[in-house]
Amino acid sequence: MATANSFAEKQVAASRQGREKAHAPSGIAVFATVFQVVMLAAHWFLYETWLLFWGPMSVTAQRTLAASAALLSLSFLAATLLAFRYNNAVVRAFYRVAAVWLGALSFFFLAALASWLVYALVIAGAFEFHTRTIVFVTFSMAALISLFGIVNASWTRTLKISVKLPNLPESWRGRTAVLASDLHLGHIHHRGFSKKITRKISELKPDVVFVAGDMFDGTRVNAPELVEPWKYLRAPFGAYFINGNHELFGGGSAFLDAIRAAGIRVLHNEKINLDGLQLVGVPYEHATHAEHFRSVLAKIVVDPASASILLTHAPDHPEIAAEAGIGLQHAGHTHLGQFFPFTWIAKRIYGQFTYGLSRLGPTLFYTSSGAGLWGPPLRIGSQSEIVQIKFE
Repeated sequence: MATANSFAEKQVAASRQGREKAHAPSGIAVFATVFQVVMLAAHWFLYETWLLFWGPMSVTAQRTLAASAALLSLSFLAATLLAFRYNNAVVRAFYRVAAVWLGALSFFFLAALASWLVYALVIAGAFEFHTRTIVFVTFSMAALISLFGIVNASWTRTLKISVKLPNLPESWRGRTAVLASDLHLGHIHHRGFSKKITRKISELKPDVVFVAGDMFDGTRVNAPELVEPWKYLRAPFGAYFINGNHELFGGGSAFLDAIRAAGIRVLHNEKINLDGLQLVGVPYEHATHAEHFRSVLAKIVVDPASASILLTHAPDHPEIAAEAGIGLQHAGHTHLGQFFPFTWIAKRIYGQFTYGLSRLGPTLFYTSSGAGLWGPPLRIGSQSEIVQIKFE
């Protein structure tokens, strides 16, 4: 019966994967179309706002502004399509510029809205105020905020926390782990960033290292080259990885093979014993659907009487981890939204589990904002981090 059930599950999974692959191209096309329409509308709004507030411009300047707005509106989609097919210095530079502008666009769009709001207040109050001054001030603020976001995103902090893990073996008291997630190695963060993160981890001299998914961004890269610095990372109990959603791009096998070759153990729906500490690893695709996640943890059989750590990519379904008797769950994925308004959106989706240390019943959760970034290399209201965890 067990064999028949297993075969049936594989058939269902294969059928589901087949349907997903069949619908993937059309789904991507729809998303790309909607995204591009939104981008065109946003840039048209910026263009019209600047034109009306700044005042008369020469025909040449106006055409240059219109052409620039049109090209910028197309830049990120074009850069993304190229990044998934090519890996060279030109494509990486183009992708970085387009990604920076995508992040800055959020603040320039808000600046345009603010310009109209200030203008309405000026008219209502019958104040003397030039429209050119309004748009200059609001757009200058947007530029400064974007610059701050770029600088802030480039600084990866080391956060140190302590946790009291239930039923922790005496041998683990005082030992430390380092959690790193969401490096997103690719066209923005390359080998140099990977080397910087491993150096920071090594300086902390951890007993064990956890990598909670999205080591790669999913773009076309030389994966072994990007993770090569991890070969020199030393931790007495090793380094462990579970894949995130970005490792699934392009099949993911090349990414996982590179991670294994760098000496990091990839966990897949399994439990291992680390000197009396249960380490459970469930990859992203097995933890997104509640019932499937519950069945995976049930098959793993976590002993609630012994200390346990669950390594998974996203803080989805925390109640299921608590039901399974997990002592501490480590996750990433949220990035804490990176910058407004996505910081607000992330908190609306994940609530208390969006970032930091939280609790549900006896189970502790730590969600990291990530060491790297996806898309725009900006952070405002969030920080890039690796986390040192001391067990008490």
